[in-house]
Amino acid sequence: MTSDITKKLPAGFGRLWTAQTVSSLGDGVTQAALPLIALTLTRDPMALAVVTAAGTLPWLLFGVLGGALVDRWDRRRTMWVADAARAVLLAIPAAAAALDVLSVPLLAAVAFLLGVGGLFFDTAATAFLPDLLHRDPALLERANSRLRGAQTAASGFVGPPAGSALLALGRAVPLLADAVSFALSALLVRTLPAMPRPAPEAHDSLLRQARAGASYVFRDRVLLGLALRPAVGNIAFLAVETVLALFAHDRLGIDTYGFGLLLTAEATGGLLGAGIASPLGRRLGTGTALTCTAALEGLAVLGLAAAPNPYLAGLALAVCGAGMGATMVLAPSLRQAIVPAHLMGRVASTSRMLGMCAAPVGAFLGGWLATAYDIRTPLYAAGGLLLAMTAVTASMTSNRRVEAALRAAAPAGAPDQPESEDAAQEPALDLV
Repeated sequence: MTSDITKKLPAGFGRLWTAQTVSSLGDGVTQAALPLIALTLTRDPMALAVVTAAGTLPWLLFGVLGGALVDRWDRRRTMWVADAARAVLLAIPAAAAALDVLSVPLLAAVAFLLGVGGLFFDTAATAFLPDLLHRDPALLERANSRLRGAQTAASGFVGPPAGSALLALGRAVPLLADAVSFALSALLVRTLPAMPRPAPEAHDSLLRQARAGASYVFRDRVLLGLALRPAVGNIAFLAVETVLALFAHDRLGIDTYGFGLLLTAEATGGLLGAGIASPLGRRLGTGTALTCTAALEGLAVLGLAAAPNPYLAGLALAVCGAGMGATMVLAPSLRQAIVPAHLMGRVASTSRMLGMCAAPVGAFLGGWLATAYDIRTPLYAAGGLLLAMTAVTASMTSNRRVEAALRAAAPAGAPDQPESEDAAQEPALDLV
């Protein structure tokens, strides 16, 4: 899949990009502030794990059904309603913090409901983008690169330091900032062009439609490989995330502001990864590129676990972020190029559900390992798990399988997708 720089993204994409960037900025504020707020309430790693895991539970409970509903509903309306609801919801913990009645159970409940809104927004946005871009593979790659880069910059580069700084003004302030970002995103999404509502599938129940989307993922080796990587990866990354604030404070001596800078290092790497994703895919082939970035993430997490000071920890997080940034451009673009339009919502939600459902396992695993052994143990375990996942899934998304899937998804009578000039001069590497 190659990029065509002569093609222009439609004007509506700019508004979608702006909406998601604004919302991501608010998410970055909360990402840094929420674990620090939780630390003001408890020092128990398992209690911190409950808050972390709560936001991922909606995918376990409603993930596949949510995708089936998105394939029935107006996707634009689903997005703006979800963001408006999340803006209102965040006012609750903000008020509780202002009144000094904030608690861990309340934080967990709000995280769960925010996860419900995120389920519907993210699934609808993933399905809306191919419609907006008329399922053009080149435009999809460019759009995902821009979206990922902006979201990484906003949620990781700008948001975390802002969240740490706003927390110094009061526990309610960063929560209110995220609420404002959701409200602005909802207003922008409402201005997007309307798309035809997905055609209803006659005589099919919601449950049967959901099963059809899930079975499509499990029958396709490439899609299954793309889904397994974030599933196993989320176990590892949530194990790290659960204890990262405590690890940074107790082992690295990082204060509140420094923690925001540590997260910024990961975002900086993410920006680099998103920027080099397309050239990397052309040089190595998408399948081999995905295998290399997954291995890079595992090695970087092991480096983080062994880091003796904040500087090496920040470098390890930057390398990990680069691997994640490239993966999050290449993998969604490939999925959107090979999945039929009428199944996009369900396939997207099934793939995301596998990843999100694994996250609570990682959160509780991280809390348990830190409690039973040592604060570094979850990080070492996460790095080993990422490397094992890389070895298992490498053959499922090899270059040969990816190229075959793209040929099969091409419209009947269309010529095979040409290689770029760079790819023609330097053949893609296939490690498996």
